[in-house]
Amino acid sequence: MGLLRRKDLLGLKELSAEEIKLILETALPFKDIFSRQVKKVPTLRGKSVFTLFYEPSTRTRTSFELAGKMLSADVSSLSVATSSVVKGESLEDTGKTLDAMGADVIVIRHTAAGSPYLLAKTVKASVINAGDGTHEHPTQGLLDLFTMKEKKGKIEGLKVTLVGDITHSRVAKSNIWGLTKLGAEVTVVGPPTLIPPGIEAMGAKVCYDLKEGLAEADVVNVLRIQLERQKKGLFPSLREYSELYGLTKERMAWAKDDVLIMHPGPMNRGLEISLEAATSSQAVIEEQVTNGVAIRMALLYLLTGGGKTDELID
Repeated sequence: MGLLRRKDLLGLKELSAEEIKLILETALPFKDIFSRQVKKVPTLRGKSVFTLFYEPSTRTRTSFELAGKMLSADVSSLSVATSSVVKGESLEDTGKTLDAMGADVIVIRHTAAGSPYLLAKTVKASVINAGDGTHEHPTQGLLDLFTMKEKKGKIEGLKVTLVGDITHSRVAKSNIWGLTKLGAEVTVVGPPTLIPPGIEAMGAKVCYDLKEGLAEADVVNVLRIQLERQKKGLFPSLREYSELYGLTKERMAWAKDDVLIMHPGPMNRGLEISLEAATSSQAVIEEQVTNGVAIRMALLYLLTGGGKTDELID
């Protein structure tokens, strides 16, 4: 068992505030590696990391693979489309195969909520949830927390507004769990059809008016409108959604002057966020991507027990 004192990272709901803080603190020296001429440390030499993605991904998959390689781990990517999964192999059997190959960490993204939990019970390797259905996306939640703390100097007391498709967003759930555990105030904003009933039980306030939801916000995290879900008629039209809930440079003025603008990507520019808002001086969307690698390096290190901590800065 690694330095995190748990075998797997399956969701932020299960983590304590202390564990979240440990991950954020551990990511700091890893981010410093980006400023080096040689962006590599020997910390996880001899460790094996497998990525197992049942859903498309650019940022998360590449981020994990880069994180593993920068730590000198052996990284293998299993393409589900060309694996025995297409022949009907179960998730459990795929996991056992990777275990037999000596996997130390398996990073999984799956369409079905709960799949990482099933895999974690099956394998000896540490399992990291890279997104399961509409349930959670814990590493995105952690990199968002890291970015907020880096830019605002704290999490406790921050007023954070999440805008968009809360119902289908696993990013929103992880953000809410992580932020509330660390003492932030969270407001979710969107049309009633895109806000799940009972979300207040997670500690979030609900608002259906963008101007009201942005008032006094320190951070605005704009979520992707999941176009693949909109065949269900969850709002009248994309144009109407954009007019009511799209974040523009002008609407940023409804929040605090130093409001931080974030987006997990990929963005539907011109729909949930305008080009001007996404590229404004207050936006940190590209830095979120960099921070994502640092967070994932920290998790690989913590879950495997890594090498010596002084290797991070030597």
